[in-house]
This record gives sequence, C-alpha cells and structure tokens, in this order.
Amino acid sequence: MKLKKMKTKSLGFIGGGRITKIFLQALANKQIELSSVVVCDTNMDVLNALKKQFIKIHVSDSCKLAAAQDIVFIALHPPVIMETLEQIKTSVSGKAQVVSFAPKISIEKMASKLATKNIVRMIPNATSYINEGYNPVSFSAGFSSDEKKSLFELFLTLGKTFEVEESKLEAYAIVSAMLPTYFWFQFNEMQKLGVQMGLDETESKETVQQTLLAAIDLFYNSGLSSKEVINLIPVKPIGEHEAQISEIYQSKLMGLFQKIKP
Repeated sequence: MKLKKMKTKSLGFIGGGRITKIFLQALANKQIELSSVVVCDTNMDVLNALKKQFIKIHVSDSCKLAAAQDIVFIALHPPVIMETLEQIKTSVSGKAQVVSFAPKISIEKMASKLATKNIVRMIPNATSYINEGYNPVSFSAGFSSDEKKSLFELFLTLGKTFEVEESKLEAYAIVSAMLPTYFWFQFNEMQKLGVQMGLDETESKETVQQTLLAAIDLFYNSGLSSKEVINLIPVKPIGEHEAQISEIYQSKLMGLFQKIKP
C-alpha cells in the first residue's frame, strides 16, 4: 500500500521519550509519511532506539534543528520545560506552531519565552499507540480556523481529539491520560491468577479481556445506575477493602492533581 504523504508541515520533537514514540507509532500505523521529522534528546540510546524503529526520522542530541521545524512538540516533563524553552527560543520561528504534551506549564508561561504565539497544549494518551487515543487540546488566542483544521488533521491520527478549556487539561491528565495505570496491573494479576487456577495463558487472557469489555459496556450503556450495576453480582471477594481502595484514589490522585495544576 502506498504511503500517504503530509508535505505541508515538518515536525520537530524536543524529547524522544514515550510520548514521542507513541506519536510516531500512530503515524506509522496509518501509513503516513511526513516530509521531515526531527527528534532530539540528550540520551543517545533513546534516539538510536527510535531511529531503529522509525528509520526515516532524523535524530540529534542538539535540539536546534528540531526546534526550527514548522511544528515543534515539547515532549518533556514539566520541571525542565521552561529552561529548555530558554535554550531553544532563538531557533523557534515566529511562525512555528508549538505543541506541549505536558501538564502544569500554561500557554501563557510558554508564550513568555517564545517569539511565536501559536501555542497548543495537548494531554496525550497511551492508547494513541493503536490510534485510539482520547486527547484534549487547548489553543492560544489568535489561532485561525484554518490553522486549527490543519493541526486537527494531524492530531486525529492519534484517535479522538477535541478542544477544551485550558483550565481543564490537568483534570484530563488524571482522569484520562493516567487512567490505564490504575488498572493495567490488575488486569495482569487476574490473567496470572487464571493460569494458576488451571486456564492456559490464551484462555485466561481472553477471559479477562472479554469480561472487562462487556463490564464497561454494561456499566455505561445498560441504563442502570452505578449502584444497580454493582449489585448485579452479590459476591464481592474484596468488598471489605473497597473503602480503603477508594481512599487511596482520593488521597493519591487529588494530591497529584494539586501538584500539577498551573
């Protein structure tokens, strides 16, 4: 199958970690070949791994070239973003579109370091790796409808992408972007238990997967209240720990939310 080329914009990634890999994989899944992709990172092992997986990208331990592209993605943790913007600000064009994947650092703060005022914040989702992300975005003031349309065309390769108020992004980070981490280890534990109880690995994996998919559908689409759904199963083997688990969610996640708010 012939690859679809997107020639209008070049992409630069400041940081070559997980989200950059997720973004590039989403594009690869859709067989989209961009005109230019540059990734920079201080860790050459990270860059070499990306280069091995995505052969046509250009990698460098200097961020000047990545920062000079049409669309510049800031794929860094919040504590290092402002100092990094200070380092690359002379390389970022006044016409560039800068997209940050991080919570906490506001559009206003980033704009204080950059010549361009075309700044976007997105809270990315790991499920974009299979093009099923749920990715809220916020735009700086002044973005034209044509500019937004062009970016959305790119973002939609990740999955569902939608515009929200910037003040809500950190809530999406907790409730959506980090959500799988609260459950994935439990899925894995149930699969291991199935094998211990006599199922083979394939049977256990399929049992957990299919039951989870149906349980989500039941919870959200049955027309029953959450209490009514929960009460459909009378035996709750870990029911005595539910209050403790709920307290963990409240204390850990609300505590984290307070830390990542701008």
